[in-house]
Amino acid sequence: MILNLYKPRGWTSFDVVKKVRNVTGEKKVGHGGTLDPFAEGLLIIGTGKDTKALTHISGEIKSYRGELLLGVETNTLDPEGQIVREAGVPELDRHTIQEKMDTFLGESQQTPPMFSAKKVNGTRLYKLARNHQIVERKPVTINLTRFICEEYNAPVIRFSVTCSKGTYIRVLGLDLARALGTTGHLTQLIRTRIGTIILENAISIEQFTAQWKSSAQ
Repeated sequence: MILNLYKPRGWTSFDVVKKVRNVTGEKKVGHGGTLDPFAEGLLIIGTGKDTKALTHISGEIKSYRGELLLGVETNTLDPEGQIVREAGVPELDRHTIQEKMDTFLGESQQTPPMFSAKKVNGTRLYKLARNHQIVERKPVTINLTRFICEEYNAPVIRFSVTCSKGTYIRVLGLDLARALGTTGHLTQLIRTRIGTIILENAISIEQFTAQWKSSAQ
């Protein structure tokens, strides 16, 4: 079974996996691409033999909408972290921001953040980060095919982006902020598409639970 679920803000991707496991009684449950706890939106869940399809799904291009707050940087690059730096925000307009965003299109190298689920020597990076440990991370090649400034209401940039697997939008947000002469962190992130699967076709965890219980009666 492949499920298109809407992961709510505040849940980890594994929280959703555990919920589906508990509701269905299926022991083998996985997801097709991690979403940060503060992020929300499309999360593909596979159960039983269909978990094999998740490898292909996780490799698909992904689209997001987000908000970047300029001038304040956190250690997690999202609202859940501690403020580690503040900087002034220069005079900007949507055109200037878009010009800078265009320079990020195509392939580039990106270093995964310490606060991430990526493993180094078998340990999740966020576990090391919580113990104030910083380790070397190998940069990975990412590819942005779309990066649009939807609105600028100082000091917040509302944007949309389409990118390859392995792209950390939190890092992209910080890189953009620095390119604009300041710093920043994401305050909102919504995944809207994975390959051809779109957010509009996703159902909430509550809807899924109710539908499952109804079909089991």
